[in-house]
Amino acid sequence: MGIQKTMKAIADPTRRTILDMLKKRSLSAGEIAENFEMSMPAVSKHLNVLKDADLIRDRRDGKYIYYELNASVLDEVLLWLSDFRGDENEKA
Repeated sequence: MGIQKTMKAIADPTRRTILDMLKKRSLSAGEIAENFEMSMPAVSKHLNVLKDADLIRDRRDGKYIYYELNASVLDEVLLWLSDFRGDENEKA
């Protein structure tokens, strides 16, 4: 797991918003861009960071590319973070 890439990717509020949007359904880059006041290249940069962290996947359908959430990476991060809490039944 690339925890550093994952943490870097989710540190940005725009990327967290994109992940939240993709929880509901797959979206094209254009559909994602409609929700932001930024250029398409800026949206593409955010999508590439998310893809590089394996937080999203893309699939081509004709001339469009659709993005979908890869929740398994988030599950791995949550599992890793939960180790810091230890056993809730343990007493300090």
